[in-house]
Formats: sequence, C-alpha cells, structure tokens
Amino acid sequence: MIVSSASNLFVVGGEWKPTWTAGAAEEAEAVAEIPCSGHGRAYLDGLVLNGHEPVCECNPCYSGSDCSKLSSDCAANAGSGDPYFLEPFWMKHAASSAVLVSGWHRMGYSYSDGSYISELLVQYIRKLHDTVGNAVTEGKYIIFGGGSTQLLSAAVYALSPNSSASPAKVVATAPYYSVYRTQTQFFNSRDFSYEGDTTLWKNISKNDNTRFIEFVTSPNNPDGKLTKGLVQGSNVKTIYDRAYYWPHFTAIPSPADEDLMVFTISKLTGHAGTRFGWAIIKDEEVYEKMSTYVGLNTMGISREAQLRALKLFDVALEAEGRELFEFGYTTMRDRWVRLKQVLSKSNRFSLQKLSPQYCSFFKRDRDPSPAYAWVKCEREQDKNCYDALEAAGINGRQGSVYSADNRYVRLSLIRSQDDFEILINKLRNLVANEK
Repeated sequence: MIVSSASNLFVVGGEWKPTWTAGAAEEAEAVAEIPCSGHGRAYLDGLVLNGHEPVCECNPCYSGSDCSKLSSDCAANAGSGDPYFLEPFWMKHAASSAVLVSGWHRMGYSYSDGSYISELLVQYIRKLHDTVGNAVTEGKYIIFGGGSTQLLSAAVYALSPNSSASPAKVVATAPYYSVYRTQTQFFNSRDFSYEGDTTLWKNISKNDNTRFIEFVTSPNNPDGKLTKGLVQGSNVKTIYDRAYYWPHFTAIPSPADEDLMVFTISKLTGHAGTRFGWAIIKDEEVYEKMSTYVGLNTMGISREAQLRALKLFDVALEAEGRELFEFGYTTMRDRWVRLKQVLSKSNRFSLQKLSPQYCSFFKRDRDPSPAYAWVKCEREQDKNCYDALEAAGINGRQGSVYSADNRYVRLSLIRSQDDFEILINKLRNLVANEK
C-alpha cells in the first residue's frame, strides 16, 4: 500500500500528533461534505461565496444554491466524454484515494535520477496491465504524456521520416476520433500530413516507399467495436489508441501486443482532468524520439498528476481490480441495456450491433457495455440526425465529427447518472411520439 503524506506525524510528549496536515484535511473534508442535493459538487478550487464559502457546481439541468432545482425543458447533455460514471466509486473510496500534498512536494524539474518519470508509477502500470491482462509490457518501454492527446502527437512525430520531400501520410478508418485529423492538420508539419480515410490507400503498390501512419482505436470511438489496422505494407506504422481497452467498456479477449499502444487515465479511473496518459513502445528509437518530443514540449508531466495516478492505481489494484472493474462494467452494461430497450421500440433510430464476448479478465462471457451509442437515423427525411435529436432536446455529436455520414450521432453514456436519466427520458418521449 502507498503511504500518503497525510500519515506524516510528529511526536509530542511521547504521543503521535498530527501536525501541518490537520488544517488541510479539515478544509478538504469540509468542502467534500457539502451535499449539493446530490446533483452537483463543491470543490476546493471552485468558486466561493462571500470570499470563503464554496459554491455548489451543479450538474447540467440542475440549478439553485444547492442544485436542487431541475429544469424540465433543459436539453440532455450527451455530447462530451467526461467519465463521471465512476464518481460514485471514488466517493465510496474517499479515504483510500485521497492524497494530501505538502507545499514543498517535488519542486524541481526532475526526479532524483534526472528523469521526468516516476519509476514507481511505471511499476504500477506494468502490474495493472498484467493484472487486467489487456496489454503486454514485458520487454517494452513506457513513457508518460499529458493525457493520450500529447502522446498521439508524439507518436506521429516519432514515426515520421525526417524528410519534407517524402512526408508521412497519416490515415484512419471512419468513423474515427476526430483528434487524429485535427491535431495532425494543426501542427502542419513538413514531415507528415493528414491524408484521409484508409479506404483511399488500401491498395498500396509494393514499390511505394511512402511512409504511412495509421491510427487505430480499439475499441473504437464512437462505435465501441474492436478493430485492427487496414493498411498493409512494410512501410506502414500503426498507432493503437487503447483508451477504452478496459473491462468497463469491452471484453478483453487477449493482451494487446502492438508495437505502439496509447492508454489514458481518463477512461480507466475516470480522472480526465488529471491529464495523464502513457504509451507502451516496443522500439527503442521510437521511445527515444517520443521522449524527446514530450521533454521539449512540456519537460515531462506534472509531479502532482503522477502522484495522483499512483494513488488511484493503488486503489484500482485492490482485490486484483475486481471492485473497480465490476462497478464500471455493471454501470455501463445496465445503461446499454436500458438504452437498447428504449430504442428497440423505434422505427426511426437504430444502434450499433454489439455481441456478448468472452472476457479473459472476468473469465466469462460478458454483455456489451460501450462508452458511446452510435445512433443512426433510419428515415429518409432525417438527413441530419443531430438536428433531429436536438429538436427533441438531446445534444450529441454529429457523425461528420468522426468523418462519417450525418445520419449518425454519437451519444455519450459515460457522464453522470443525472445526465443519463435525462437522456433516457428524452429518448423515451421521442420514441413514444413517433408517427
């Protein structure tokens, strides 16, 4: 078990007494105990009233000083991927997941060994993957980044040839996570360029020496399907985005063993705001180039973020991970079942097809529990499904965001229980009013 800073004590007259930690702990607990009617939260770094009293930050559609007022005409927020569905788990584990940080905690740029990476955290990451069985880490390198976003960019940089004469072509298969396209275009490098869907490049000549970099998300965002790379050739490099390859969201048929895999804490523990991700890399040269990128870009990752990740992973590993993953899976499966029941009565909307699959972590067949619903409007007149749902008070994300047809919309299922209940009620009313 990790010993947190809160256990620092001082001997006074032969007895152990709390010292500087007491005031900080009392302040944190006082804010955490503000109920906000169960429909919001107060935070230490949030807004304050009259210069000292923390203010409740309400969930969407709730308002009032204590978040007790529900607006009936408020739109359902199913757009963002904020993983609040795990918040109840961490509230239940308030004591074991808390971290109290001293004002002088790791003030330097690096650790004592001169690196930007906590070796203890590396050990925990290896143990976590070994326990879950979702990735091979033995004999591979691990690097940290600011969420998966920074690492995806670092990977493109590391895999691209240093040649403006023959830049790498970056591709992905629709529907895909839009950051692959937008981030590649934003950096506008001489060494790589975004070149669209893989279907345009499936038949590459064997004599073509152009470097291809393919993004593969598995399970896929937005449709939750396990996928593989499509572009073949000796000069093709693949970046596997494994953000959702955890028992919350998918069966784990076997450990992933690709050359370059990217993970993020946001979809593992739900702490998206911590901005912590890691990559597992086979090739030493690629590892060194990605390390150079992160080092020059941000001089490593916040020490506080690494400390928090360490504490969270310690809790996640309790009971071999069973409690966290059982909670996450049960929550997501139940939401999927309820959503399917509602839309099964509709002739206007349909969902992606997902089937039960054997999971090596749970050692049994498990039902689908995707992070997102990939909804299709089936009526000919509903050419823009986003507009059709928005008119019913449901905000999702257009299919075109994922380079797909706008007959599709992504609905987030991983937000708070309040958000999900509002979404389900809106969908139920929409289906009931179909003509």
